[in-house]
Amino acid sequence: MGAGFGRHDVVGRAVDPSIVRSLALPISIDLGATVLFSITGAMVGIRRHYDAIGVFVLALACGLGGGLLRDGLFIQSGPPVAMRDASYMIAVLVGCVVAILFFPHVERLSKPFLIIDALATGAYGVVGASKAFEAGLAVPACIFVGVVNAVGSGLIRDVLVREEPLMLKPGQFYTIASVLGVAGFALFTHVFQIPLVPAAIAAIAITFVFRLLAIFFDWKTRSVVRPPPPIRSSRSF
Repeated sequence: MGAGFGRHDVVGRAVDPSIVRSLALPISIDLGATVLFSITGAMVGIRRHYDAIGVFVLALACGLGGGLLRDGLFIQSGPPVAMRDASYMIAVLVGCVVAILFFPHVERLSKPFLIIDALATGAYGVVGASKAFEAGLAVPACIFVGVVNAVGSGLIRDVLVREEPLMLKPGQFYTIASVLGVAGFALFTHVFQIPLVPAAIAAIAITFVFRLLAIFFDWKTRSVVRPPPPIRSSRSF
């Protein structure tokens, strides 16, 4: 089998970490996703008229929350990456500054920010799966960790602002788009043996395109059981 990944690995065996460590994604992809997600978190804080601390906390939750869940709950290989490298905090601050500068134009830039969110979701999913591969997790677990990395930040944000988490409600495809991209990344790297960076770009594109199609064509999930129709009050005359 050499240095490649066998099909037996794809079924469920842990990936040899000595192989994957030499194929780590460039940190620029991780930092770029952090900036993009931080912008979306800061925007929520600004819309809710939070002060500077509140805006920063939401930007931090969105920018780093998924990665903290990934490193703290699943990989557990020491302190989270975001706590060991100051670049991540700088990326969050950059996201805050960009959000503050462009907030007056937010209505005009609503579609570009949807594009930013779709791009960040794809990038973070790939980053999470790549780090899980690097830690030697089994492929299905790596896909799960990648999806958590992508959607976990939004879950933390919604909990902080006391809203029902978006990922738990019927709505436009969000988690599904991430699952498709991360699963594609695992397929490209472990079955088709595509080099890591091209595979990552292709996987990000899958999530990005599918998410945009869901937005523009309003593709939505449905509740498992259709809610009963509202009861109309009857008036007696």
